[in-house]
Amino acid sequence: MQQPWWKESVVYQIYPRSFCDSNGDGVGDLRGIISKLDYLHALGIDVVWLSPVYKSPNDDNGYDISDYQDIMDEFGTLADWDELLAGLHARGIKLVMDLVVNHTSDEHRWFVEARQSKDNPYRDYYIWRPGREGHEPNNWESHFSGSAWQLDEATGEYYLHLFSRKQPDLNWENPQVRAEVFQMMRWWLDKGIDGFRMDVINMISKAPGLPDAPAVPGQRYVYGGQHFLYGPRLLEFLHEMKREALAGYDVLTVGETPGIGPQQASELTDPEKGVLSMVFQFEHMGLDGGASKWEQRPWSLVELKQVMTRWQQGLEGRGWNSVYLNNHDHPRALSRFGDDGVYRVQSAKLLATLTHLLQGTPYIYQGEEIGMTNVSFPAIDDYRDIETLNAYREMVTERGIAPEAALASLRVKSRDNARTPVQWDASPNAGFTSGQPWIQVNSNYLTINASQALADPDSIFYYYRRLIDLRKANPVIVYGRYELLLAEHPQLYAFTRTLDDDRLLVLLNFSAGPLALELPAGLSLAGSELLIGNYPAEGAEAASLRPYEARVYRLR
Repeated sequence: MQQPWWKESVVYQIYPRSFCDSNGDGVGDLRGIISKLDYLHALGIDVVWLSPVYKSPNDDNGYDISDYQDIMDEFGTLADWDELLAGLHARGIKLVMDLVVNHTSDEHRWFVEARQSKDNPYRDYYIWRPGREGHEPNNWESHFSGSAWQLDEATGEYYLHLFSRKQPDLNWENPQVRAEVFQMMRWWLDKGIDGFRMDVINMISKAPGLPDAPAVPGQRYVYGGQHFLYGPRLLEFLHEMKREALAGYDVLTVGETPGIGPQQASELTDPEKGVLSMVFQFEHMGLDGGASKWEQRPWSLVELKQVMTRWQQGLEGRGWNSVYLNNHDHPRALSRFGDDGVYRVQSAKLLATLTHLLQGTPYIYQGEEIGMTNVSFPAIDDYRDIETLNAYREMVTERGIAPEAALASLRVKSRDNARTPVQWDASPNAGFTSGQPWIQVNSNYLTINASQALADPDSIFYYYRRLIDLRKANPVIVYGRYELLLAEHPQLYAFTRTLDDDRLLVLLNFSAGPLALELPAGLSLAGSELLIGNYPAEGAEAASLRPYEARVYRLR
């Protein structure tokens, strides 16, 4: 079994705009992050994944990049970035940068050139097509609503943008594009970074001819994922990346890969023939959605167990999982999978126990370690996210949904739930900024903040620290085999982790009531050792689990 450092690491994601503002302009920045490095070190994490800090006009909060080798003015300078890297490395923390190369900003110099004329040398850096009978080249829908094509008046052709119209897709069929990307990656690697998180990397290869998606009655535009989520040249492009950009560097690479399953993930992350360390899968992120992310349905624990187990077993010995419940693109896990009211602290610790006891590399999203929750904004004007604003407009103006009903959906699913500023203390604006924050702080910061957490030895923060220490001290947590127990139980998530003679039992009560403990035949807690739990111990063989109780035993 290969044991690279990234399997044994815990990663902490920083969304810079919302982390900490050092200069009072209301926007988080690099110097703000530098000021909190001791906080990160105290948590015990091994790696920071930094969401994009590159030059960007910010149509999609930095995921629309206009210069890959410079820093956004709001965030600081390359000298600040150098200081951040040095500060992290001095504390034994590695740095993973976000790699956004499915698309650029329309303000990137390549695209500025490309739209000058059809024979411009940069034209083929992007995907252009003539219209079809006066309409778009195909019926694909953008991830951010509307057509995935934008007419460029100057040249009379359309360009493809799977996301915002200000995020034109790069043409990976062009070897010059690939060479430019690989050169840029080596530039960052030579500066000393420790890896890349690769944004929507499984979308870089599109189906030849860009065919229509199957029509849906009543819909002009249709999601065309089957034509770009795992395109015919994806593995070829990524093998070339591994050979031309990553060879010779000991790095973590995690691909954001919506829409793929365990078989494709194992192809990508196979330790011998794969191209990436691990991938982010999204199957569990869709459990409470309908035909779209904005349609809500209750999620069930049985379904969550099925999904997690499919991935745990599907990659066992064939690849590697990344384990997470929230990030900058998803609502707060505590509000989604736990209880953000009466049992906020207990359920936050329970969810942390799940993510840190599964096989895979755990990811913590900023604020998760202090139990931050979804925000309930009263008006659409309080939101900032382009996906959210476009969805609201489509719901209200095109589908006739009442504004309050649309807002109710946004309060549950908007990406801005994860993007409200980190709550550092109980001072104005939660200590995030001395100015006017770019997006409102969640009003519960007076009671939920890092200062309070650091002062309470029983806080969520210190429970995360204990889980991280436990994982480092017990190879069975990193490398042990996963086995699900009681698959159909509607409230209990129970599983074992086994490595040689070492066997752990994880018990998680996903309910707000007490739960009688009935273990499967052949399993006993007699003589076992309670390694960690989110309640004061009641004795190793307590007959029931308290609301949202989590326990991890070493079995004898």
